Amino acid sequence: TDTGARASARERGLSTSIRMGTVLSRLNLLSEHLDPKLLSRLKQLQELDLSYNLLEALPPNLGLPHLRILRCANNQLGDVTALSQFPQLEELSLEGNPFLTVNDNLKVSFLLPKLRKVNGKDASSTCAQMENLNRELTNRVTAHWEKFMAALGPGKETKKAQADFVKSAVRDVSYGPDSLREFTQWRVRMISEELVASGGTQVHEADVPKRPQETTATYKPRARLVSLKRPDDVPLNLPSTKRACNSPSAQMEGGPSGPHSTQPALQLEPLHFLQCHSRNNSPQDLKTQLWACAFEPAWEEGHSGATSQTVATCGGEAVCVIDCQTGIVLHKYKAPGEEFFSVAWTALTVVTQAGHKKRWSVLAAAGLRGLVRLLHVRAGFCCGVIRAHKKAIATLCFSPIHETHLFTASYDKRIILWDIGVPNRDYEFQASQLLTLDSTSIPLRLCPVAPCPDGGCCCWDLQLDQPQKRRVCKVEFVFSAGSQAPGRRVDGLAFVNEDVVASKGSGLGTICLWSWSQTWAGRGSQPPVAVVVLAQLQWSSTELAYFSLSACPEKGVVLCGDEEGSVWIYDVGHILKQPPPQLAAPQAPMQILKWPQPLALGQPVTKTMVNTVVANSALTYLTALTDSNIIAVWRRC
Repeated sequence: TDTGARASARERGLSTSIRMGTVLSRLNLLSEHLDPKLLSRLKQLQELDLSYNLLEALPPNLGLPHLRILRCANNQLGDVTALSQFPQLEELSLEGNPFLTVNDNLKVSFLLPKLRKVNGKDASSTCAQMENLNRELTNRVTAHWEKFMAALGPGKETKKAQADFVKSAVRDVSYGPDSLREFTQWRVRMISEELVASGGTQVHEADVPKRPQETTATYKPRARLVSLKRPDDVPLNLPSTKRACNSPSAQMEGGPSGPHSTQPALQLEPLHFLQCHSRNNSPQDLKTQLWACAFEPAWEEGHSGATSQTVATCGGEAVCVIDCQTGIVLHKYKAPGEEFFSVAWTALTVVTQAGHKKRWSVLAAAGLRGLVRLLHVRAGFCCGVIRAHKKAIATLCFSPIHETHLFTASYDKRIILWDIGVPNRDYEFQASQLLTLDSTSIPLRLCPVAPCPDGGCCCWDLQLDQPQKRRVCKVEFVFSAGSQAPGRRVDGLAFVNEDVVASKGSGLGTICLWSWSQTWAGRGSQPPVAVVVLAQLQWSSTELAYFSLSACPEKGVVLCGDEEGSVWIYDVGHILKQPPPQLAAPQAPMQILKWPQPLALGQPVTKTMVNTVVANSALTYLTALTDSNIIAVWRRC
């Protein structure tokens, strides 16, 4: 039969490849085609190439004790535990396996103690993350054992009790982000079983050799593309380290904002200060401007409103994904020559060739080059590039209704709606353009409606059942004097709830809260519509622009940074419940987090600009991005 002929041809190709050497790539091999009896004859084999096949798993008994280099790129691997059969492995290639996650990267570092390179990169950083996690998990499992045995009482250490301990440890011992839960549970089970086997007398941490740290590149000033956002700022002239956490507690100004406050001042402590966007990995880089961050939605929790403690940040030529609890940089994507301005998350359901459904978290990043890069964060690779605009992209966002619909707003004064679709069998995206929206000026923020810097805010009709694929602004919202002066730049925009919008501009000293429904109801036949202002919030009177505000709707909180490194926090819950009958004096912030002045090489970083500040939905973590290449993370006590 044709099927039999193809199988025979595949087997002949397999045998020929083995006789030729180590290349078994591009043969459409499935896992069952790797015959352990055949491969185990190659006792001295040191290099094996299995890339560009259809492998979903590696057989656990291939019998290659001297294998040093293994290439498994561009397959469909979903597990790495079988790699433990190659204890001499030094180099490993796994890129292009979209179902492998950061958990698998950590497992690889644990299982392969002699590993030096993963996907062509030094493995020391991942090894260091794994070592820190393993140390903390070991301590926590040991503490759990002591508590468990104390509650159990003497003479009751039965096999059932030991099994119950392992189950309770896996269930109750946790550390690190949700994205690493699979690895932590895997290690907790191993540690607890080892503890039980030793009778609770000892437990060993992972036997992983201390790999030498990668030397930091010497910083050499070089020509670079100047950011379009704030090109005239003078950077700080202070040295810095990759991570400086020695800092005093955050100073706070202001307390509960009068009798209308619905909650007391938040107790926030500075947790991490990261410098992970440095050019050339230079610790001296305090020039890279960081522009945007977004918390990953916690899709596994079953509703899109929840967010995790994993945040994506962008600035310079890099996009980083960070766990706020541990400060670990889970992933880093670099595009030399790019200047990233915006990031946005979505989640897609894809079906593998084997018919399995997988949920992907996809991160879109864009900036100076006018390109949108679609990043498969868990697998750590770029799976699509959209040539969206000829000029820089100022901001982007995914539709809250359609998970594949992406808006891009550019300095070409256009907003384009794309359908990125779902990836094909090669895990590549083919985006299609749905609509083009013309703006009278540069759109800087997207937030169901897009702001225009010289005339307030504008909105467009996005119904896709209409024939026009290019549309002009349908309604322009303007601000009266005393709230936000006409003609002033609107550079911050966020929905506080389904109706109340927060917006701000530079030089005004206030943030404006206005009603979307009341404003929309008051529109007439002419495009300009005066917004219905509900309240004003005191803010910095700086003339500098591009400080982005954000909102935490579940907590009724608005956040904004300033030019001094401070974070302004507003409790607007009372306004959401019952707006004041008439416009009162600007409301003071609930509190102001003063810049905590982290130490860098023994010197305090005393002044910086907080371009963006974002909190997760539960307001447990707050992340601020600065103009001096520092990411600050606060934790709610």
